[in-house]
Amino acid sequence: MARRQITSHILMVRPAHFAFNEETAKSNAFQTKGKSTSPVDVRKQARKEFDAMVKCLRAEGVQVVVCPDSYTPRKPDAVFPNNWLSFHQEGILVTYPMFAPNRRKERRRRIIDLVLQEGFEPQKRINLEFHEKIEQFLEGTGSIVFDHPHRLAYACTSDRTHAPLLESLCQHLNYTPVTFQATDKKGIPVYHTNVLMCVGESFVLICMDALPNKEERNLLENHFKTTNKEVIKISLPQMESFAGNMLQICSSKGERLLVMSDQAYTILTKKQIKQLECHSRILHPALYTIEKYGGGSARCMMAEIFLPKK
Repeated sequence: MARRQITSHILMVRPAHFAFNEETAKSNAFQTKGKSTSPVDVRKQARKEFDAMVKCLRAEGVQVVVCPDSYTPRKPDAVFPNNWLSFHQEGILVTYPMFAPNRRKERRRRIIDLVLQEGFEPQKRINLEFHEKIEQFLEGTGSIVFDHPHRLAYACTSDRTHAPLLESLCQHLNYTPVTFQATDKKGIPVYHTNVLMCVGESFVLICMDALPNKEERNLLENHFKTTNKEVIKISLPQMESFAGNMLQICSSKGERLLVMSDQAYTILTKKQIKQLECHSRILHPALYTIEKYGGGSARCMMAEIFLPKK
C-alpha cells in the first residue's frame, strides 16, 4: 500500500487558558508579549480564532476531532498538540519529550482516547517522554517535518530538537533523518522546523535564507530534487510572519487543501500563491492572537491522524 503524505483526519485541542508562555519565550522568537490586551480578552479571542478555523476545515470536508483542554492545570500552549504526539500509518503512536515543564502537562490520555473513539487503532506506542529526565527533547511535528512516502525526517537542530533523539526515533520508524542548522535574521536558532518549511505531496515550501551552511542547503536541494518536489522559497520576513507554518491536508472527498494563517497568506507574493495553488486550494483563517502570543500558527494547531481504522 502506498504511503500517504496527507490525511483528511485532524486532531485539534480547544484552548482553555491560552496565554503568553514565559517558559517557552526564551527559545521562541516568534512570541510577542502584548501589554494593551487583558489576559481574559486574549483567551476569548484565541478561542474565537480556534472555533472559526475548525468551522472552516469542517465546511471543506475535513474530519476534525476536537478535544477541549482541561481547565486545570493551566496550559497556555495546549492549542498546539502536534508538539507532543503523532499518529503514523503503521499504527504507531509516538509521544514526545517537551522542553518547557509546563508544556509537559499537555500530554493527556483523554486526548488519545477521543481519537480512539473515532475508530482509530494504534498497534504500537513509542514513548519518548523519559528523555526529559536527561534533558533531551524532540517536539513532535514541530521539530520534525516528515516526507512520509520517501521516509525522510527533516529537522533543524535546536534546544527543542536533539539530533541523537531524532536518529533513535527514525530507527524505530525506518526513516532517514536529515538534520541542519537554521537561524533567523538575528542569528538566533529557529526553534521549530515547521516554521521554516512545509513538505507537501508534490512541493516543498522553505526559507533557504535561514540556512547559513551552504553544504546543508545543497543537501536539502538534492533531497527535494530526488523526491520530485517543486521548491517554493520564502524570505526571512515571510518566515517571521508564519509563511513557513502551513500544512497540506485533504477533504473527505480527496480535494487537496493547504492550510495557513491569514497573516501568512497576506505576506506571500502573487507568484508564490500561484505556485501553491497549482498543488492545493488555499485556506487561510485569521489566527493573529494565537500567532502573536503563542508563537505558532496553523500547522502547529493540527496533529494529523494517519492511524488505520479498526
